[in-house]
Amino acid sequence: MTQESEKEKDNLWRDILEAVILAVILAAVIRIWIVEPFYIPSPSMEPTLYPRDRIIVNKLIYKFRPVERGDVIVFKYPLDTQRDFVKRVVALEGETVEIRNNYVYINGRRLDEPYLPRLSIPDFSPVRVPSGHVFVMGDNRNNSDDSRVWGPLNIEEYLIGKTICIYWPPGRIGSIK
Repeated sequence: MTQESEKEKDNLWRDILEAVILAVILAAVIRIWIVEPFYIPSPSMEPTLYPRDRIIVNKLIYKFRPVERGDVIVFKYPLDTQRDFVKRVVALEGETVEIRNNYVYINGRRLDEPYLPRLSIPDFSPVRVPSGHVFVMGDNRNNSDDSRVWGPLNIEEYLIGKTICIYWPPGRIGSIK
């Protein structure tokens, strides 16, 4: 092997190593600050999300706009921050939320929730959502550990991001409504 061909071989390996390092750095940056995949372990969000669904979460969106009612969000579980939860935002800061006669009411007006099947939900006394918080509930209202159990969610402290889409299993690929 000539000295020139050995140099070319060394350059090729250096180029490959640089490309791999750059790819790893970009993947880490994207996952830490932009988007991250999550796994759904429980039926608390059925029929929107099912156990074993895999979702992509946009971690950057709430830097540019506030959380909105109806957003499906991922957050650190307030009672155990080692766990991540996914729920739907039903009430925003300053609003009063309650459940009566199987319906959610926000400031006394019934919330339209076309994404839910007809359920029998226990009544829940009115709660005012404090500043910097949201009230979240699972879509499977009778099988969900949510704000009815542990109170409004502090979004500054616990919010991770907004769900974008389901990417697995293949038959369920699509946006989250």
